[in-house]
Amino acid sequence: MGIYTLQLTIEERPTPMPVTALNPTATALVLIDLQRGITAMPTQPHPTSEVIANAAKLAAGFRAASAPVITVRVAPSPDGGDALRADVDEPRQPREMPADFAEIVPQIRDERDIVVTKKQWGAFYGTDLDLQLRRRHITTIVLGGISTNMGVESTARAAHEHGYNLVLVEDAMSALDGDDHTFAITRIFPKIGRLASTSEVLAALTSIWVRQQVVIKGAATTQP
Repeated sequence: MGIYTLQLTIEERPTPMPVTALNPTATALVLIDLQRGITAMPTQPHPTSEVIANAAKLAAGFRAASAPVITVRVAPSPDGGDALRADVDEPRQPREMPADFAEIVPQIRDERDIVVTKKQWGAFYGTDLDLQLRRRHITTIVLGGISTNMGVESTARAAHEHGYNLVLVEDAMSALDGDDHTFAITRIFPKIGRLASTSEVLAALTSIWVRQQVVIKGAATTQP
């Protein structure tokens, strides 16, 4: 029996379904590594300034809809004792971290948000992210951050395996290399979630929130 491989061209791949509605009571925004030590690096295809600006718009929209905003940062211990030490072909070179390395950028930071600190690319292992989401009855995660193919993709894969629905915001994430971003966006993310832009997510979130407010106000006016 032969081995067959199927490669779809861009034209042959299924057209993504638009994200048109997001329930703010069951949806959380999770932003990966938008911290000073990470955003100082150049990214492609979207510069860090664009990623931060779009993430800030998303965060403001989620807060206005009373939906959770979770900022995830990576922060190794001072002695580096909690770093991964697996045998790999391209080991990370030790370097001195600036004092503000793990500080969430001011455009995003808000005292109302939940902050999760991780020790590796993915945001689920060794953190309380899953607990924070489940106890708030969250079933859908809107995901952005840096880097697309590292922290974002690792978190997205784990979220999918944990049973969450995923919305991946293409213009609110970026990578150190544009090809890495493109591969994740075109080949990985469509298999585990749905792709959207910042404006599409905000419109989807607002549509449900407005309907909920109409229902609440209507119920209030019918009270005796």
